[in-house]
This record gives sequence, structure tokens and C-alpha cells, in this order.
Amino acid sequence: MNGLTLATENLALGRDFVSVTRFCVPLLALWIMLRCVRSMLRMRYEPEVWGYLKLPNGKRFPILHWENLLGRMGSADIALPHPTVSRVHAALIRADDGTWSVRDLRSAGGVYVNGKRIKISELRDGDVLRLAEQELRFISLTEAERGELSGVRAQPGHLVRPGLNFLLLTLLLVILGGQQLLSAQAEHRWHILLAYTAFSLVMWCYFLVMRSIRRSGFEVETIAFFLSAIGLSVAAGSAPEALLKHLLLLIAGIVLFILLGWWMRDLRRTRALRWVCGFAALGFLALNLFTAEEVFGARNWLYIAGFSVQPSEFVKVAYIYAGAATLERLYSGRNLFLFIAFSALCVGALALMGDFGTALVFFATFLVISFLRSGNLATVFLAVSGAALACFLVLYAKPHIAARFATWGHIWETPYGAGFQQTRALAAAASGGLLGCGAGAGWLKDIVAADTDLVFCLICEELGLLTAVLAILAIVLLAAFAYRNATGSRSSFYVIGACAAVSLMMVQLALNVFGSTDILPFTGVTFPFVSRGGSSLISCWMLLAFIKAADTRQNASFAQKLPSGILTEEADEDEEDGE
Repeated sequence: MNGLTLATENLALGRDFVSVTRFCVPLLALWIMLRCVRSMLRMRYEPEVWGYLKLPNGKRFPILHWENLLGRMGSADIALPHPTVSRVHAALIRADDGTWSVRDLRSAGGVYVNGKRIKISELRDGDVLRLAEQELRFISLTEAERGELSGVRAQPGHLVRPGLNFLLLTLLLVILGGQQLLSAQAEHRWHILLAYTAFSLVMWCYFLVMRSIRRSGFEVETIAFFLSAIGLSVAAGSAPEALLKHLLLLIAGIVLFILLGWWMRDLRRTRALRWVCGFAALGFLALNLFTAEEVFGARNWLYIAGFSVQPSEFVKVAYIYAGAATLERLYSGRNLFLFIAFSALCVGALALMGDFGTALVFFATFLVISFLRSGNLATVFLAVSGAALACFLVLYAKPHIAARFATWGHIWETPYGAGFQQTRALAAAASGGLLGCGAGAGWLKDIVAADTDLVFCLICEELGLLTAVLAILAIVLLAAFAYRNATGSRSSFYVIGACAAVSLMMVQLALNVFGSTDILPFTGVTFPFVSRGGSSLISCWMLLAFIKAADTRQNASFAQKLPSGILTEEADEDEEDGE
């Protein structure tokens, strides 16, 4: 009787824990998101200054980017209203070693450096630059001067202390882990305990290492850790026997995020790898197309040494990398046509593989990159027209894709047929209410693809609609932050990479959420950071490196080199203590 009484009491305590913490999960998630919003969107924008162009009357135009358009049009980086200056007259470009060059962009009046007409020429401090009849003097800042200017820029971490965000994330992991332990079978509890503990340690190790190298902006990583925590809960509930494997792949994604961010610090080596990435992307797709087995009408999985790999997820990273890293020919039309051909090969291969959802994601990313690089809406319109024709051909050639479109909007007519998954997903999501039934306590996890393609409904069921909506808003916040940073980013590579990465995530998010709820056709793509699957998880963390690299707030990103001579607030305090 004592044993039975103890078991009954433990069960009651477990139910009480879940009942209380069901309220805590959305509150913690909301607190974390509000703190990130305040830090990411309310902090005053302070551009980096790399030099000046000075008019004869003493007026100075600050140089705010590594690639600058000079011309008469109002949208130019440095707008010169002189009537002899062409609308797009010249490009002023900074190399990684700090040297500057100016390039004539087929202007009517020509470009002159110290009285000599040039097509492209290096610029030195004090050189006289003339665009047609408009004269300017080039003033370059030294590293010491840049260090002084950077030292007075506000650093992230003042409005919102990042350490508290990590404490809130840790508390969220404790609650989710506790709920999973209560719902899991005995043989899986050690796996769950180890996975949640290890993830917390990895998270704090990252924070401490970045603080040791004087970085103070952690909002982008906070959002990724928050979404990954929800993803860990999904994996623990749906496949606890594979949870440690999921953890290792998550850690691998974080490591690759750091390595890719570090690699992109040097744009010279970044450009050098663009052809390798392009050919690697095509090679992966070709390998997949000719060797993968067809599963549910698509050939998008490879099996290597007992691991299943989805190459198209890694091709996303290579595609954005290759599409953005062509800086030496940024203003060349030929370069845009090469990218269009590369995109057509990627999307065409995905269509032949039957992975229509990923093909849609790639195409949307192509539209973003092509517009950012050309600024030409006609190019985008032609691409959309061509894609519409291609869609009809794909629907004709792939009956299983056409069947999904036929089911769209009619899932309740075939609840035991084509609409089986989505009808169960909607029923489970509705049963979860605002707060959910507790992590691991739902039944949708037993339905095929519940933890991947239908994961939004799984979150609604177990963690509640409030938490599911906050997970959506987390991706939207990343997108808003990336587009806000676009105007002040150092290089067009960072702008294109970050905007393309968040656009890809947003399209993926929309297809996953609206597809599982029958608002859009069910295309079977993943929810970024949340859906179970190592390939998707790793690629999302690698895409995050593009967003991090575009963050030009002072001392915010490890992917940006600090100018020499700059002191952080902590260093200033240390000096004062020494005195």
C-alpha cells in the first residue's frame, strides 16, 4: 500500500508540475521575445564611417559601405546633384586590405583621378576625384581613426542584458525537460536528462566564449537557441531513442555556424570559394538525382553509414553563398545571367527529384537575390512568368504533386485518404488550446511526419497556440532585423546573404505553417530550427551565420573584425580600476 500511495502522490505531483508550468512556457517565451525585440529594433542605428568625399566648398559625404554607388540618382549611396554627373556614374570599392578603388560605370562625363581619366584606379588619401565636372577629394580613415570613431558607438547589451536572456532560456529548458521526463518511458529518461543538460552547457559555453572576445550582441543566437529548445522538445517527445543523435547534430550546427561566420570575416577568401560552392551544390543535386531512392514520390534522401542525409538542405547554404560572393563584378550584367543559369539548374534538379516544396523555397530565394543584385523588377517579372510555366509542367509530370494541389482546401472530404495527416494535425492543434497539454503528452506525434512537416500543429498541441505563434514571430523578428541592418551593412555580400537567408526561412515557415493548416498546398517543408531532422537543423544554423555577419552594431558580431584601438566598456572599467 505504501508503494501504491507513493506512486499516486508522485503522479499527482507530476500533474501539478505540468499544470503550473503550462502557464510558464508561453510567459517565458514572450519575455524572451520582448527582450529581443527591444534590443534588436529599438537600439539607435549608428552607421560605420570608412572615409569621406569632400567637395571644394567643404561639404563632406561620409562613406558608409565597402561598395558605394556614386551618381545623380537619389538612391545612390553618395548622391551628387550636379547636372553633368550621370545617374549611375561610378563605384567606390574597398578591398579587404583597406585599399580603395574607383570604377567608371560607363558614365557620359568620365571619371578622373588627379586629372587623369580612368576606367578603374586605386585611390589614396588626398587624391582628387572628378566625376564629369564634379570635383571631390578622397579622405581615407586610418585604423586608429576608425577605432576612435567606433569607440563612441553604442554597443548592444545596454538596453537588454544578454546574460538574463540565457538564464531565461535555461529556465525554459528546465521546464520543458521536466515535462518530457514526466511523460517519457523509464528507459528514455536518462537520454532526455543528458540531452537537456548538455544543450544548456553548450549554450552557456558559447555565451562565455563570445564574451571573452568582447562580443556583446546575442539576440540572433538567443532566437536560434529558443527555437532549437522547442525543436529539442519535439525530438524528445516524438523520437526519444534518437534524441542524443539529434543533440549531436544540433551541436554540429552550432559549430558550423561559428566556423562559417569566422570564414566570412575575410571577403577575399569568401570570394575565392564561390565557384567551389557553386559546383558542390550542383554535384550534390546530381548525386541525389541519380543515386537516391524514391520515397513518397521524391528522391531527396541519401543514406551514408547508417545516417540519412538530405543534400538539398546543404545546397541552400551553398546557393546563397555562391549567389552573394561575386563582389569584384557586382555591377556586371553577365554575372547576373550566370547566377540565373545556376539557379535554373538547381531548381530544375529539385523539380526532377520531385522535391517541389524545396524548389519553391529556392525559387523565392532566387527572386530576392536577383532583385538585390540587379534592382530590376523586369528581371523578377520574367522569372515569375517562367516559373509559372514550369509549375504547370511539373504538375503534369508529377501526379503525386498534382494530387496534393487537388487535396488543398478539401482535406475534410477525405479524412481517411489524402487528408488523413492534415485533419489529424488540425484536430490535435485545436485540442491543445492556448497553453497545450504539456511537452511529450500529445498524440499527434504518432502520425507520420508530425515532427517535421506538421510540427506547427504538434507545437500547438503540446505547448499551446501562444508558444507556437511566438515561434513564428521569432523567425519574423530575424527577418525584420536582417532587413533593418541591410541599409548599414559593410558589404553587399553581407546584405545579399542575410536578406536571402531570412527570405528562405520566411518562405519555408509559411509553407510549413500554412501547408499543415491547409491554407496553402501541403508541400512538406520543415519549420526552421524546430522540425526534427539533422540536415535541416544544421543548414538553419549555417544560414544564421549570414544574418550574424550582417550585424554591424559595435562589438555585436564575431563575424566582423574589430578595428584596432577600440576599447569596450569592460576594458575602460579595467583601466579605471588599474589607475
